[in-house]
Amino acid sequence: MAIELLLRERKSLIRERLRTNGRVLAADLARELNVSDDTIRRDLREMAAAGLCERVYGGALPIAPDAGSLSERAALAPERKAVLARASVGFIERGMTVFVDAGSTNLAIARVIAPDLTATIVTNTPLIASALMEKPGLDLILIGGPLDRAVGAAVGARAQRDAALLRPDLCLLGTCGADAEAGLTAFHFEDAEFKRLIASRSRSVLAAITTDKLGTAAPHAVVGIDAGSTLILEADAPEAEIAAFTARGARVVLAGERAG
Repeated sequence: MAIELLLRERKSLIRERLRTNGRVLAADLARELNVSDDTIRRDLREMAAAGLCERVYGGALPIAPDAGSLSERAALAPERKAVLARASVGFIERGMTVFVDAGSTNLAIARVIAPDLTATIVTNTPLIASALMEKPGLDLILIGGPLDRAVGAAVGARAQRDAALLRPDLCLLGTCGADAEAGLTAFHFEDAEFKRLIASRSRSVLAAITTDKLGTAAPHAVVGIDAGSTLILEADAPEAEIAAFTARGARVVLAGERAG
């Protein structure tokens, strides 16, 4: 009973640290709680299996927020996503081929693309294609295959074969979690696989990320944060997260500020 109580107390403290600090390090927790590193690693494995955190090298991160289907996510914080969209859309230049990945913030970006912009937009997401249909300057390509309802997009073998034939100038990449060490992550395996493929085929990658996703991770890795990354963040993004991203070479633009 005493051992079980100590286990519950440790896990309760770890959850509190995740809520207040974000990332936790196994070595720090072991020193604080006067237990072995192996004990903490076992605790973190059990918590990750229960969906309470996401294991990363040396410790754990909070689970990325999962707000349901694409339509449901699009209805959340639309004003915040509109600000990110306005900061992102300027990166789409005339004559570009741009891949717009599944995501509620990317849907907001699609909605603010100027109707007279001449560019080729490729997407695997019917809701995004629908938002672009009445913009006559765009050449619109919808790649296909079976739709993953949870993702709101085609991400399976057929979509991946189509994506492998593309060479976009810019990829607007959707992400479920974002952390300097864990990189950009996704909840669904095939979605992460598709995102990795299209990012690797693109000359540059941009991700517009709401603050609630910063310092969190989902189960499946997509891409790391590096000099090829442009991250559009909200004005309230924590300075520590911004510093960690820039330390890895990423270009960080705060929505509402002029891109440099």
